[in-house]
Amino acid sequence: MKLFEETVESQVLFQGKIITLRKDKARLENGKTVNREVVEHPGGVCVLALEPDGTAYTVKQFRYPFAEVVEELPAGKLDGPEDHEKAARRELSEEVGAEAGELIYLGKLLPSPGFCNEVLHMYLARNLRHGPQHPDEDEFLEVERTPLPTLFERVMAGEIVDGKSVATILKGMEFLRREEAAK
Repeated sequence: MKLFEETVESQVLFQGKIITLRKDKARLENGKTVNREVVEHPGGVCVLALEPDGTAYTVKQFRYPFAEVVEELPAGKLDGPEDHEKAARRELSEEVGAEAGELIYLGKLLPSPGFCNEVLHMYLARNLRHGPQHPDEDEFLEVERTPLPTLFERVMAGEIVDGKSVATILKGMEFLRREEAAK
């Protein structure tokens, strides 16, 4: 098996500010043709911003699709073909008012690969310098500072449910554990 599908037809159904929705026809390995719905997304970043005392920043904001306030790590979408490290620095500055002296790449995450091409890039930020917070004009959020072990416990208890934040907290904790073990 090659595990491959060939796009034979593609039609844009919707072009929005953030996403594009396509309906494709794809040819399978066995020659049959199937329909595929694809959401195109520019991708994004998520940042675990850590202070020397072991506290990390989260933001609370109203998330319209769920009609509720969701607690997340600082994050945001890429602006077009923007470099993801640059985007991580921008989002950290906008949402928390911090600049990272050290920014460590923790890897990428495919949040919904069955229908969406979004790629999220995860970072650990340390050696923070603080300045003014400057969120986007349509962005209203509250910044919180919580001990990282408490965030981990809240992830495990199902209190923090944003996928990119869950993955970044878990990867960040493991990175720090391995770093400490190597000393």
